Amino acid sequence: MTIQDSFVLAWRTVKGNKLRTGITVAIIAFGIMALIGIITAISAMNQSLKENFSFMGANAFSIRYKEMNARMGGGPNEGRDDFGKSKKSQKEKKSNLDKPIRLEESTYFKNHYGFNRAQVSIYKRSTGNNEIHYKDKKTNPQITLWGGDENYIAVNGYQLDLGRSLNNVDMQSGRNVCVIGSNVASKLFLNRPEKCIDKIILLQGKPYRVIGLLKSKGSSAMMRQDDIVFTSLKNVRQYENSSPSYQLGIMVNNVTELEPAIDEASEQMRKARRLIPSETDNFVIDKSDKFADLFIGLLAGISGAAGAIGMITLIGAAIGLMNIMLVAVSERTREVGLIKAIGGKKKDVRRQFLFESILISILGAIFGIILGVLVGNIFSLVLNTGFVVPWLWVVIGIVICSVVGLVAGIYPAMKAAALNPIDALRYE
Repeated sequence: MTIQDSFVLAWRTVKGNKLRTGITVAIIAFGIMALIGIITAISAMNQSLKENFSFMGANAFSIRYKEMNARMGGGPNEGRDDFGKSKKSQKEKKSNLDKPIRLEESTYFKNHYGFNRAQVSIYKRSTGNNEIHYKDKKTNPQITLWGGDENYIAVNGYQLDLGRSLNNVDMQSGRNVCVIGSNVASKLFLNRPEKCIDKIILLQGKPYRVIGLLKSKGSSAMMRQDDIVFTSLKNVRQYENSSPSYQLGIMVNNVTELEPAIDEASEQMRKARRLIPSETDNFVIDKSDKFADLFIGLLAGISGAAGAIGMITLIGAAIGLMNIMLVAVSERTREVGLIKAIGGKKKDVRRQFLFESILISILGAIFGIILGVLVGNIFSLVLNTGFVVPWLWVVIGIVICSVVGLVAGIYPAMKAAALNPIDALRYE
């Protein structure tokens, strides 16, 4: 009996026992669906995080004055010395991190930083809970007001959709003109956001003329990048609740220039802050994907948990498959005896049962992968990302199921091959 004959017989047996095959395939499919579904959902979340947290371009970075308080994980004693004192607190005290970056220091940096025609922007954050009004319409109280210079839009990864950006007259006079984000325009002007140009909106009770509309950049629950109003630095300084520190954004021409640009920016910022060699930096440099990498690292742990859940389910499926194959051996004892009586060898019987086990397992993998990808991509619809297929895990799923089918089928196949043909033919 050739390998092809064994495979054909195995396939006929699998098709002939539809109920048994269907139940076994369903057990395996649900295990793979859980694994692939979670991995697909996490891939969609990774993609969304990369898009939403890259609030500057991939070739940009920012300089601020103090460590952000975002902290994930870690036990109660993390970051403490032998005396129980916080190492972070000691570092902040030593480097004076709470000293704001002044406008003079920012201007010095912008005038003296000359890395390969890199663009530098000085900007400042006002409040993040503004409610913008236009006639009888208003936004949610979550709009952030930013003051910046002529490079703010480009350095922070925005693009103008309509109108113009701020010019030198706007910067020097500090007059009440602004560029608004797409969410602001959608809220105030409903289905016709293009009508916002030259309209007068109210921000904290003060009238502002809209001169530009930004293209949508995408938002998430943590980074509302389209909920902004942008005006000049001089204008935003009139608000008492503005941030006491200025920020700097730097955009280089190419991603490959990012690291040397950061090194030079650090050196130039130390000069602007008048730090001596023995003093540590009292500013922080952030790359745009810092927070995306942080959260993606957390999602990697979830991927591991998903893998464990999927493997536990597959172990159960393997036990169920082995049990069903053992039942099949008992039911087909006379068939095995007949195969041996007409010249079939032990290896032919063993091969046929192994093929059956592997075929059932692979069918379960195929259905499980399809269901897992469809279920996982529900997150893609929610997060507005593209259709995600984790091809690596698809291949891993097929390989795992093949191994499961092989392992689950070895003992039943060996038991069937060891049957005595005379006893098998007389079996009732």
